[in-house]
Amino acid sequence: MSTVVEGKDTVKFVTEEEIDNAATVVEEKQEEADSQSAAFNPETGEINWDCPCLGGMAQGPCGEDFKAAFSCFVFSEAEPKGLDCVEKFKAMQDCFRRHPDVYGDEIDDDDEEEEETAKQVEEIKESTQDASIVASSPDEEQSNTLSSWISSWF
Repeated sequence: MSTVVEGKDTVKFVTEEEIDNAATVVEEKQEEADSQSAAFNPETGEINWDCPCLGGMAQGPCGEDFKAAFSCFVFSEAEPKGLDCVEKFKAMQDCFRRHPDVYGDEIDDDDEEEEETAKQVEEIKESTQDASIVASSPDEEQSNTLSSWISSWF
């Protein structure tokens, strides 16, 4: 890189190679930052409980319930993803309700929505247990709703 000063202006000349090197460094730093900001690292299979993206949910009086639900969801192989974690999510929500002073923002006060979600979960469980039932549009909608509900926690 060469630099030329002309009065109050400074002009820097760079080669294409220097630009490419700088772009590579920026990309590497971005990848490093992305991997550190993610809660789950698929390469190592580890969950970073201190990740700011979890919003401190792993700490506090319901931290263990949150960890159980989050871990279950991350490692779930059920279809839809997280179907096998419903009980853990319910336990986490129950804990949130016992500590409204800490988790007031996470508590879903809409009882009607919660009842609908519980009904859909039961319907999905029943349909997955009966091998003779073929998936149809309503079941797909229920699956999507359950996945959305579970994903809303993360």
